[in-house]
Amino acid sequence: MSQSSPQPTLESIAARTAPAIFVLLWSTGFVGTKYVLAGAEPLTYLTVRMALVALLMGVIAVIWRAKWPDRAGIIHSAIAGLLVHGFYLGGTAVAIFHSVPAGLSALIPGLQPILTSTLANRWLGERVSPLQWTGLLMGLAGTLIVLHGRSLSGEAGWGWLGTCVALVSITLGTLYQKRYCSRIDWRAGNFIQFIAAGLLFALGAWLFETRVIVWNREFVLGLAWLVIVLSIGSIGLLYWLIRHSAATRVASLFYLVPGVTAIMAYVLFDERLDLISIAGMVICATAVLLVNRPAKADISPGS
Repeated sequence: MSQSSPQPTLESIAARTAPAIFVLLWSTGFVGTKYVLAGAEPLTYLTVRMALVALLMGVIAVIWRAKWPDRAGIIHSAIAGLLVHGFYLGGTAVAIFHSVPAGLSALIPGLQPILTSTLANRWLGERVSPLQWTGLLMGLAGTLIVLHGRSLSGEAGWGWLGTCVALVSITLGTLYQKRYCSRIDWRAGNFIQFIAAGLLFALGAWLFETRVIVWNREFVLGLAWLVIVLSIGSIGLLYWLIRHSAATRVASLFYLVPGVTAIMAYVLFDERLDLISIAGMVICATAVLLVNRPAKADISPGS
């Protein structure tokens, strides 16, 4: 008499679907940012975004009676917030504001897995296997192919500096979050992170921008999407993945972001998409499979 296969649990379903949902949501951030920047300068828009999302997260933390961290946890959360939200979002928004195309603005941060794997191997003691290194290098090649031959438009100085800052900050932020913040309640921790990033953006907007906002429909809808879906939804999902997976495997998901962003930008902004770019997306997807191949034990019911 054969045994019936076990019924999938809610956690097992979440483990299978979370990476795909994360990539899709994260990719919309580049598109949404392009929309809202038509109504405000980058640091001004980000100040408003962080204020709203901090308010929402504060309400969530109170309703669900989140456990607040001690003094060390508050400091660690603030540092992680400056890296994951502050310099990453700031760098990306500055790049797009300075006319770097939405699809292309995803390219340099898309190189994160290589940098993350190198640092995780030394800082977190995670072993990166030869197969994973092969996948990571394939992802690097695929990322470059996806956005091949695109115009390097925009003000090269600020725009490309912004994307480089985004790459370094999201890499360090992911590693810092896993090492120092993995045991902090995500609701309380994120509230602190949003406050820290908001203060950084407010200072920058006060020093360098006019702080004028055009409250039109495009700005309001774009801001609502970025606050609720990106800052609450995708960031919460990212931290869930960081808690349950190795940093290298979480970082490999970012290889899929430039391709998905390129498709969205093609549909919405008529940015270029051809067969070579599609081939690059296939290479990126294959790379993610290679990097995650040994990951079957990463997310277990007891995690």
